[in-house]
Parts: sequence; structure tokens; C-alpha cells
Amino acid sequence: MTTTTAPPLAATTPADRSGANRVLYMSTIAFTLMFAVWLMFGVLGVPIQQEFGLTDPQLAWISAVAVLNGSMWRLPAGMLTDRIGGRIVTISMLLLTAIPCFFLTQVGSYGALLILAFLVGFAGNLFSVGIAWNSAWTPRERQGFALGLFGAGNVGASVTKLLVVLFPGLVVGGGATVAGIFPSGWRVFPAIYTVALVVVAVLTLLVVPRKDRMGGAGKPLAEMLAPLRHMRVWRFSLYYVAVFGAYVALAAWLPKYYVDNFDIDLRTAALLTALFIFPASLLRPVGGIFSDRFGARRVMYWTFAVMLVTTGILMMPNGFITVVQPDGSTSEHLAYTMGVVPFTMLLFVLGCAMGVGKAAVFKHIPEYFPDNVGSVGGLVGMLGGLGGFFLPPLFAYTKVWTAFPTSTFFVLFVLTALCAAWMHWTVVHMLHRQSPELARDLELKEAVR
Repeated sequence: MTTTTAPPLAATTPADRSGANRVLYMSTIAFTLMFAVWLMFGVLGVPIQQEFGLTDPQLAWISAVAVLNGSMWRLPAGMLTDRIGGRIVTISMLLLTAIPCFFLTQVGSYGALLILAFLVGFAGNLFSVGIAWNSAWTPRERQGFALGLFGAGNVGASVTKLLVVLFPGLVVGGGATVAGIFPSGWRVFPAIYTVALVVVAVLTLLVVPRKDRMGGAGKPLAEMLAPLRHMRVWRFSLYYVAVFGAYVALAAWLPKYYVDNFDIDLRTAALLTALFIFPASLLRPVGGIFSDRFGARRVMYWTFAVMLVTTGILMMPNGFITVVQPDGSTSEHLAYTMGVVPFTMLLFVLGCAMGVGKAAVFKHIPEYFPDNVGSVGGLVGMLGGLGGFFLPPLFAYTKVWTAFPTSTFFVLFVLTALCAAWMHWTVVHMLHRQSPELARDLELKEAVR
């Protein structure tokens, strides 16, 4: 499996375009599978909690450690892809993830489950690999769409949930063993993924061009890391926490949220969660097209506005105001409750905003840092993913502290408000710096008025 250096130029010849398409399609398939593996504990957490007798915070940490390991290596993975090519890195990561995925089928204790969940979480790092790999193969005018299509592999978060919907007997222990080797129940899912990871690794080896493109071949490490000194890189990272980290956290948290708060079974909860995941993933190419056409910053304004409205409604607790009369009698006013249908509809709209916003964030990167997509995209992806690590435990603990399940969405409202405020402050500050005369004229007119 040899890889030779080719100039990291845009695909111009028919052969280049064919290679770019093969890279895009196979990287998207691989990312979809790896994302399914990365977030499988979201829906499997309910039977796991029942089997091991876990508390809500203990269960939250299983998903959290998987998200942690799927985020912490994104920066080096993106940089490595820039140096040696995405073909080698993608195949290696698929095969490495298959190892702990197999041992997960044999787990028997909570401690071992935490360790294996952490190791399986390595799958999440494929994101920065695909971003750098596709950026090296795709012309700049199509990068918004290409990166959006690749990022739509986020829909892998719904694969396990759809399997639960289609085959509900598997997750509760009614499934058959696989080849007489793997136990039945929820363990069938990591067994299926083990086989799929090996198959996709072989397909990637056979389909993508052997002569790879590398965006940073021969570039010194210090030069690759230099853009990380820019504050805008960290600002983009915070945006990505809101649109991606929160998406990852909700994809893992919502099945249990539905089961606990709406008294529905796990199969229905998985299906309703998928209604959030689909737009949050599949609209990513649309977000790329919008960003190419209208500009990424304008799309981010739209995204944060919709997220603030939806999370602002979702965070409202069920209840009513009790008014105590002078004679001691009481009356209830402004009763508020949200059923499963409006809740799911608002989540769908929230997912649409996140799907579009994820593409808009990454549209910024090749525009500002065209020669360092691997390092910058890796850092943004890493910090965004770490948001998915911190948020599920925060959801669990805020629920314990406040006794309000809707505190989940209060956390997201505050996070989105911080992002929107920082972005708007940056835009205003930039306008003041670039057009001070216009800024002074506006201030004088406002003072006269």
C-alpha cells in the first residue's frame, strides 16, 4: 500500500475529477460508518443502563469518554493527512477501530465498558482526515459543497437508531448470535460494525486513487501550526461547539430524554431522535451551497438566530404560576406544557439549523487558511468534538441540580448566545477598524436623533 506525493492542486483533468469523486464518495461512506460506531452508545445506553444498573451520570460518562477520544486526536490526524495523504490514514483508522469494537461484544463490567467505549471512540477522529483529504482534491469553488457532502456523514449517528427501529428484538436481547460467536442483545451492534469496518477498509484500498494528494507534504511542523495563533481559529472552534458538539451531545442524549420524559418505548425514541439527526446531517451540503452563494458569515447569523429561538422555547419547564389570594386561596395561571409532537417539531428545526451551520463553519477554513486546512480543520473539529464530550455530563448534572429535564436546552441556549454575541462583536469591531469614518457618522446621527 504505497502512496506517492502529488501536487496539492485542484482537480482539473477528467482523471483528476474522477479521483476527486472517488475520494469524496469513499471518504463519506467511511465517515458515515465511523460516526455510527462513535455514537452508538446513545441508543444502546438504555439497555446498557438496565444491564449494569447505572445511574444517569454513569451512563452519560460512557458516551462522554467515546466522544472525548473521538475529538482529542483530530488535530494530529488532520496534520498527518496533509503530510502522508488520506488514503493511508483512513484505512488505518478503520482497521484500528475494528479491534476494540470486537472486544466490546464480550464486555462484562462497567469499568471495562468505559475503557472500550473510550477506545471505540477513536472512530470520531476520521472527520478531520476527510476534511483535509477532500480539500486537497477539490477545487476551491466547489469546496463548500464537497465538504458539506462529506460532513453529511454525520447521518451515521442515526444508523444504530434505525437498526433498533427495524429490528427492535436485537437490542433487548431477542436477537440471534452472529456466526455463533457474538452474544445476542445490544452486543450484536458492535459485532455488525466490526465486520463493516473491515469491509469498508478493503473497499477504500481498492477504490480510491493510489497516487494521493497531500495539502501539506514537506511542510515544516511549525509552519503547519502557525495559523493556530490566530484568534479567529478559536472563534470558529466555539461556533463548532454550538453546531456540532451540541449535535453530538443531543444525538447521544435524546433517546433517554424521550424515554424518561414522554413515557415512550426505546424503538419510538430512536425513531424520533433520527428525525433530529437527519436534517442536522443531510442539510450539511445545503449549508455548503448557501455558504458558497451568500457567504459563510451570513449563514452563521441565520443559524444562530434559529438556534436561539428553538432552544429558548425548548428550555421552558412544564408548569404553571400559582397565585395566592389575600384570603389564602390559590389559583393557577399560564399553564405551560409541551407534548412529544411540538417537542419533536422544534428539534427538527433545531437540527436544520445545526446542519446548515456546520457547513458554514468549515467554509471559513479553506477561505482563510487554504494551505493549512488539516491543522486548522483538525483543531476546530477537535474543540467542537470536545464540546460533545463536556455537554452530556453537563446535561445530566444540571438535571440533578435543577430537577428540570429542560435544563438541557438552557445549556444550549447560553452556549449559542455566547457564540452569536462574539461573532457580532467581531463583525462590528471589524467594521469600525476598516471604516472608522462611517462608524463616526453613524454615531453622530444617532446622537442627534
